[in-house]
Amino acid sequence: MMQHPSRYILLSFDVEEFDMPLEYGIPIDPATQMEMGKAGLDAILPVLNEEEITATLFTTANFAMHYPDAIRALAAKHEIASHSFYHSNFSNEHLLESKQQLEQISGQSVVGFRMPRMRAVDIEEVKKAGYRYDSSINPTWIPGRYNHLNLPRTIYTDQELTRLPTSVSPHLRIPLFWLSFKNFPYPFFKTLVKQTLRKDGYVCLYFHPWEFVDISHYGLPAYTRKPCGAPLLERLWQLIKDFREEGEFIAIRDYLQ
Repeated sequence: MMQHPSRYILLSFDVEEFDMPLEYGIPIDPATQMEMGKAGLDAILPVLNEEEITATLFTTANFAMHYPDAIRALAAKHEIASHSFYHSNFSNEHLLESKQQLEQISGQSVVGFRMPRMRAVDIEEVKKAGYRYDSSINPTWIPGRYNHLNLPRTIYTDQELTRLPTSVSPHLRIPLFWLSFKNFPYPFFKTLVKQTLRKDGYVCLYFHPWEFVDISHYGLPAYTRKPCGAPLLERLWQLIKDFREEGEFIAIRDYLQ
């Protein structure tokens, strides 16, 4: 079966310090946050090194400054985009500062932005910092987080800036994000991705490298940590195998061009 030439899988990873325990009142020191983030990045390197895969790495400047050689090496093949300066601390100044820092480290022009935890961001400020697209929208309803059912499900323009929502299924808007990948039975998740890809011509998926190392001992809610490490990495390999013939794995920057 030949690869479908006009369908695209936009695989993205939020490359960041592992600070999620802080959200649940679980202490974790900054050095361990960084080490866990880097261990996750190392775990997914075989995926990122696959010849036919080009991904988008939304990276905090803080992480890139700790591991500049790793980011520089990945930038030779993948898109480096901004995930702000820090994962748990934001000001509008961080939009430009993170872009400049990431450009200096990666040697790339950084054109994309994704706000940590998909929080709201001022689009005028994103434009002012020089970004060409924003991928901070999950166009679904997540109780206690956000309700974006009123926003477009696919690529749209907002105040002259391109906005690329992460993918949700047609009709019911079931989110196809990292928690769905963990918690849905894999055949169901695969079916939703296939439906979305065939309907929209592309699918935008996102994960975090730290999911692919063992985070079971941090006392996080089960739905955020199971499965993790090697079993989840096996599931990611299965996803790649299943969609190799469905479309092309390309960076968001290249798709939008």
